[in-house]
Amino acid sequence: MSTHFRVTYATLSADNEQLHTAYEDGLRLATSWLGATIHGYVSGKPRTGGPLFPVTSPGDVSLLLCQAHAATQTDVEDAVAAAASAAGRWARTPWRDRIAVLRAAADLISERSNELAALMSLEVGKNRLEALGDVEEAADLIRYYCQQVEDHDGFVAPMGSLTPAEKNVSVLRPHGVWAVISPFNFPMALAAGPAGAALAAGNTVLLKPSPQGSFTAFKLYECFRDAGLDADVLHLLPGGDETGAALVAHPGVNGLTFTGSYTTGMSIYRQFAADYPKPVICEMGGKNPAIVSALADLDVAAAGVARSAFGLSGQKCSACSRVYVQRPVFEAFTAKLAERAGSLTVGEPTSRDAYLGPVINAESVSRFERAVEHARTHGEVVAGGSVLRGPAVNTGALPDGYYLAPTVVTGLAADDWIFRDELFVPLVAVAPYDTLDEALGLANATDLGLTAGFFSADAGEIEKFLDEIQAGVVYVNRAAGATTGAWPGVQPFGGWKGSGSGGKAGGGLYYVQQYMREQSRTVVS
Repeated sequence: MSTHFRVTYATLSADNEQLHTAYEDGLRLATSWLGATIHGYVSGKPRTGGPLFPVTSPGDVSLLLCQAHAATQTDVEDAVAAAASAAGRWARTPWRDRIAVLRAAADLISERSNELAALMSLEVGKNRLEALGDVEEAADLIRYYCQQVEDHDGFVAPMGSLTPAEKNVSVLRPHGVWAVISPFNFPMALAAGPAGAALAAGNTVLLKPSPQGSFTAFKLYECFRDAGLDADVLHLLPGGDETGAALVAHPGVNGLTFTGSYTTGMSIYRQFAADYPKPVICEMGGKNPAIVSALADLDVAAAGVARSAFGLSGQKCSACSRVYVQRPVFEAFTAKLAERAGSLTVGEPTSRDAYLGPVINAESVSRFERAVEHARTHGEVVAGGSVLRGPAVNTGALPDGYYLAPTVVTGLAADDWIFRDELFVPLVAVAPYDTLDEALGLANATDLGLTAGFFSADAGEIEKFLDEIQAGVVYVNRAAGATTGAWPGVQPFGGWKGSGSGGKAGGGLYYVQQYMREQSRTVVS
């Protein structure tokens, strides 16, 4: 059994030798898997009829991780039919039995955390701490949703009675067949979390991972399978947009969770409930601001912004991509942030010293280059701005991957598109403000409302920020991440406005209930 370390997104450093030894053992095991051909599962049976697509590493594009069979339309049809057939049986399974097998799956995820994290580093470019945190969050999300079901006694609640002869009960019941479409950037947590919630609630699940995340999802499926989950209850359907579209359009899918871009999420939101209202949970993007007051500790603020802007190379929906700094401390803060950006090591993601790994693909590199060129023309690049190929400062010789320098830009107009568009690259824009009202107006001037951060020593300023900021997850004076770092049962994670459709945050008190519907039962004796 491998050594397991509990790493969260608040873990600031990996200076534990045992942690590194365990990860490197996991890396050797994960490396032994490379070159495999993987596939989907319907009712526990491999599906190999679909076309193969390659999964290569963004950190080294010459490294073929696996080939994956994309799910066919027949696979989707068969999976929906099998899930529908099993839905009644799974819903009738006592909730204690359901959560027992899900907790066993969570324990297997934790037990296998080192090899799963190492595979994730290779597949999506996460550094050691980020990957270990993703895996452990996956396990903790499942455990938390199981705990919510247990704490609410399966969501069966006695109600009042109008006569002595009647007994009234409110029961939350599953919807039936639930689809989960998960993203590349949290390929374990944002697959296991929604799937775990749906399963704990009594739904059967169809899991469609991002193509660049297929290998990790395959290994996640194995954890559920090896824990003894009924093969008809969870089905794995790899593939691209066509597979996702088939699930969205299928009338036999009763509920759906999507995590990804605002544009795609809104399209799914509008399409999914074509015939009658059906639940769709869309967890979408963010253009997340941090506000730095003149009364802030600038070292804490710079640390928090850098961690949120450059962790996972800016590829988090919660990444800090814009900062508003009160004018008297604007230059001092910007200098500190630029210094931090320049000190961060960009490297091959499984390497011990890497803080930033690669971005996910060539499209991300092009988006970065466009933003940097615009910033040079209309403002100033005060740190970074380079696409790193071959030898670079702090990196040595990088492999042939998609590596970008952490970048800080200033001097842009407040309404510039870099302050508006979600870029998903390691670039943060900084602008001055005069009054807190002005800063809050700028921070809220977006259709998105996922996360936000504030730095100040003044209680009145903090209260005003908390009262007026339009975001679902907010942080004050947090060096561990100005706008990032949620954890199940600690910091629920969900967006307002265009960042989320549910209004109930993942890992929070009200999330699992979204996977159920209320039934009022009256029995007269």
